[in-house]
Amino acid sequence: MAPSYASPATGLPSQMALHTGRAVFTEAYALIPRGVMRDIVTSYLPHWRQTRLWVIARPLSGFAETFSQYVVEVLPGGGSERPEENPQAEGVLFVVEGAIELTIGSDRHRLEAGGYAFLPPGTQWTLTNSSTGPARFHWVRKRYEAVEGIEVPPAFVANERNEPIRWMPDTGDTWGTTRFVDPDDVRHDMHVNIVTLEPGAVIPFEETHVMEHGLYVLEGKAVYRLNRDWVEVEAGDFMWLRAFCPQACYAGPERFRYLLYKDVNRHAKLPF
Repeated sequence: MAPSYASPATGLPSQMALHTGRAVFTEAYALIPRGVMRDIVTSYLPHWRQTRLWVIARPLSGFAETFSQYVVEVLPGGGSERPEENPQAEGVLFVVEGAIELTIGSDRHRLEAGGYAFLPPGTQWTLTNSSTGPARFHWVRKRYEAVEGIEVPPAFVANERNEPIRWMPDTGDTWGTTRFVDPDDVRHDMHVNIVTLEPGAVIPFEETHVMEHGLYVLEGKAVYRLNRDWVEVEAGDFMWLRAFCPQACYAGPERFRYLLYKDVNRHAKLPF
């Protein structure tokens, strides 16, 4: 089954559209539905040409503090020779529409839909859209937590079409994860994976853990447990969870997939 990838809608709703929706920000989670990611809420970045972005997560004190996440749209001819100004920031790019030319050092890569790149801190990279249509990709950023005696992982590129789904045990191959980094590789302090649930599959318990999450729904729909609430989510929605927010899921009638961020493999920060 060929994967599909949702991304924000263009334009604005009709003036006759009802002013009701699913957007909510609580003490434990936020839900940003696809219908509110419109042109009017886009932002721009220094040193980027013909580019706009939807900022769907940023560090907020007392909520989720480890990462930011953008959906970036680059028009033909656009891009940047100075994309990342923070030398301590690592990043993951995941392409959902069109194609980009990514240069890492002296190596050039073409990333199409499903393309994935890990960019360690201090990497010299550039990005352009040399195609004839717009390109869209997720950009997840985190301040890398260096550890003495542990080397920084190298940059790499991949495509999810070439990576297996690793099914959870005892689920009949209905709930699994496409991993781009070995979970045992402690050089990495964040994972950005793709979670897949086949029609009717479930996450059968309320996961409650220290990792913060960003979940962008790539395709399908589901009913998702977020803290005390069961909420309907669909392709193009974003769920933003602070640490220890309970979560579970019932997938809908079609394959349900989401791009998942979580922080991993580091000591908890102490206030002294």
